[in-house]
Amino acid sequence: MFKRRQPLPILKRAFEILWPKGGWRRSGAYVAHRLRRLPGTPYRIAAGFASGAAISFTPFIGLHFILAAVIAIALRGNLLAAAIGTVVGNPWTFPFIWLWIYSLGTWLIGSDDLTALPQSLSFEYIFENPLKVLLPMTVGGVPTAIFAWFVFFWPIQRTVDQYQKARRRRTRRKLRRLKNADLGRERPGHRGALTGATNYKRQR
Repeated sequence: MFKRRQPLPILKRAFEILWPKGGWRRSGAYVAHRLRRLPGTPYRIAAGFASGAAISFTPFIGLHFILAAVIAIALRGNLLAAAIGTVVGNPWTFPFIWLWIYSLGTWLIGSDDLTALPQSLSFEYIFENPLKVLLPMTVGGVPTAIFAWFVFFWPIQRTVDQYQKARRRRTRRKLRRLKNADLGRERPGHRGALTGATNYKRQR
């Protein structure tokens, strides 16, 4: 559904990850449009997207799609919506997310040693020092992810529900117009048949 006919070159694809064609506002509008048109109930779509968005607030880079799918299945959410929801975690938001969940995690653990981090934080440093970085990020990420799930779930469920109701109303109006048009075409012939039958009775 979302694949291009001609795949983009690697460099252009990387650039569009950082700055989508048409800007972030247009990309967000496109994602919202595709989300509303997904098959399924408002709950399933909202639960799926919220699962993908929530998992973006965890430090498990590389496993976000898999974890989002697991949560979506557990909550009976839409898997495609879960994949779309992971766009909440992107190169622009990850630095803020990681700083927040690390700060929250160190506070919950009882440590406030933010200065222990190197100036150039890398994945290698994270996995070589899990207790210093990965553990606080996980501890801070779990409650943040739970909170984020509800933050995304409620407005999306309401938006999708309103969209689906409006679409059903438009469909009903269209069917009524088609039905009235068909009746309008049938009436002249029906009247002519009645008139002919009446004249025949009078002649007899």
